[in-house]
Amino acid sequence: MPVSAPAPSRPAAYTPGPATPPGATPPDAPAPRADTALTALTAHWRDDVPASLVVFLVALPLCLGIALASGAPLLSGLVAGIVGGIVVGAVSGSPLMVSGPAAGLTAIVLAGITASGSFARFLPAVILGGVLQVVLGVVRAGAVSYYFPTSVIKGMLAAIGLTLILKQVPHAVGYDADYEGDFAFVEASGENTFTAIAHAFQQVQPGAIAAAGLGIALMVLWPRTPLAKLRLLPAPLAAVLLGVALNEALRAIAPELAIRDTHLVTLPEGGFAAIEAQVTRPDWSALASRHTWTLALTLGVVASLESLLSLEATNKLDPLKRDGPPDRELVAQGVGNIASGFLGGLPVTGVIVRSSANVDAGARTRLSAIVHGVLLIVAVLALAPALNRIPLAALAAVLLVTGYKLAAPALWRTAWRQGWAQFLPFAFTIVAVLFTDLLRGIGAGLVVGLLFILWQHLRAPVFTQVSPPGAVLTRYQLPDQVTFLHKAKLARLLEAVPPKSRIEIDGRKTARFDHDALEVLLEFRETARTRDIDYRLVGVPEIALAPAH
Repeated sequence: MPVSAPAPSRPAAYTPGPATPPGATPPDAPAPRADTALTALTAHWRDDVPASLVVFLVALPLCLGIALASGAPLLSGLVAGIVGGIVVGAVSGSPLMVSGPAAGLTAIVLAGITASGSFARFLPAVILGGVLQVVLGVVRAGAVSYYFPTSVIKGMLAAIGLTLILKQVPHAVGYDADYEGDFAFVEASGENTFTAIAHAFQQVQPGAIAAAGLGIALMVLWPRTPLAKLRLLPAPLAAVLLGVALNEALRAIAPELAIRDTHLVTLPEGGFAAIEAQVTRPDWSALASRHTWTLALTLGVVASLESLLSLEATNKLDPLKRDGPPDRELVAQGVGNIASGFLGGLPVTGVIVRSSANVDAGARTRLSAIVHGVLLIVAVLALAPALNRIPLAALAAVLLVTGYKLAAPALWRTAWRQGWAQFLPFAFTIVAVLFTDLLRGIGAGLVVGLLFILWQHLRAPVFTQVSPPGAVLTRYQLPDQVTFLHKAKLARLLEAVPPKSRIEIDGRKTARFDHDALEVLLEFRETARTRDIDYRLVGVPEIALAPAH
């Protein structure tokens, strides 16, 4: 067990970020009155409502694609998107993060549905996983997010940007063998990211290329035109409308160039009655199976980690640099998963693609995420026939621009200038995500980041000489943390002390001594006697040493 020495009071492990910007709510502030909270939520509606339209357009195909890849009903993806917007958005403390079904959980969900026997028997695991997340938030487990290395978070952002670009190229040319939102290098069809691009250029649709190309050009040029002043018409929405108009014109003028129906958004139609009949209800008999509880634990832990990573990444994207409280976010995600499970939806997590689109569209508060959820409801109940005319190529254009912004060259230059200790974990995270999938890549990046932290820790001096050179008594100051990682270096330095020396080890400024390091310091007293070394320890606590054999 670590031993704490008397030391001056120190700040907590978490250091607060920049001062809360005007109009933002501090994470630890008391809950505001309902009318005040509503006023704050709607104060920036002119920014949030247009942004919600963009997030809605990005989320729509992702919700459907992830449900398809998970082996779940298409409606379950839309339910998860609605819950992630409205329920999680209302409870969350993050002003900009958007939640919904996540590609990172696809493999777990697919395997879970298969092992459970049906989607209905899978849903209780989603609910239990949500309960676990609420518990984790209550016990303040969200503090783990403060220990994700910045280099890995930035590498994750760049990797997601590059993956978006590579994965959207086939959709931009009219090739849809892979589902929207896939981040895995090896796709379900057996292709990988690069072979899919090669095959895509052998099966291009001229209308799709035109819709994507014109959409990208419009978004790039939009800020330089007077149209940029139309706050209620953001550039991504204009690009999608342009894609729809182009395809409708091709249908009328040159049908052979028009985009095929298989390359359009596919929402279930039929109105409220038809939608209600498709909703899956939880089969509670699954609670008798141990597999359900194991699956719930897996979903709760993995969804929590992905949400915390997305929260950290969104905090870094926020122009106002606001920090969403991680414990509250875990509770919000848990409440969302409980609701999604009851309503027949997929598990939800914080999702960086939708969150980055939200930031790029100029959102300011949680209202954007909430309204995007409302728009998904309206789309399912009333607008399916109209939305089913949207080309996936037009949506691919939006995601291609989003991907470029996430992987901007400036991010790489900054990481390079910060030195190898920052650049290598950054670059390794990117490569690992590109060639595996999001969760495995981030896990690999965290391991590399941890190795660099340990390497830097081992290189840091364990002693600082505070006495002048040539003094009769040589005094050394210990650092504020003395851990087992210092054990080998302490032993080497003490063994190098010449006989008949006079040294003093000062630990009065050390807040924490690890037991292993203390043993080295205390056991050297016997060695010092045999070598006629005047060895003094100041501020170093005593512990019971194991008897010599």
